[in-house]
Amino acid sequence: MSENKQALQVAALCNGTVIDHIPSESVFTIIRLLGLEHMTNNITIGHNLESKKLGTKGIIKIADKFFTDEEVNRIAIIAPNIVLNIIRDYEVVEKKEVHLPNVLKGFIKCANPKCISNNEPMTVVMDVIDKKHCILKCKYCEKEQRKGEYTII
Repeated sequence: MSENKQALQVAALCNGTVIDHIPSESVFTIIRLLGLEHMTNNITIGHNLESKKLGTKGIIKIADKFFTDEEVNRIAIIAPNIVLNIIRDYEVVEKKEVHLPNVLKGFIKCANPKCISNNEPMTVVMDVIDKKHCILKCKYCEKEQRKGEYTII
């Protein structure tokens, strides 16, 4: 198969965002977290695509959508090393690797049922204490939580 035909496997995007280098197992979680299933935008999803870096990867192209910092942080908690490509007039105008920030606010539920954040109406604040392993620490109860223990809301 020629390089030209390989490039045509996924349609070009005029304006929008391409989320690339998603670990294959995280593609559908990211779709759910961002609420993409409810969007009316043109969305192209690639799953289990060949990747030299990851073995297999996923890719999501969303027409006419540019993500907020909060949305990017939601993605980072699931797939901390993805690449966002911002497209305007069929050209990549910005390419950035997504990393976990030092603090996450408002979209993680503390795993400690006795934490004040689970019993009072307030914004949950988590310090990221280990970016490589996605270990968080609740600002209120100081419970350390590993990936899989906390809930993304």
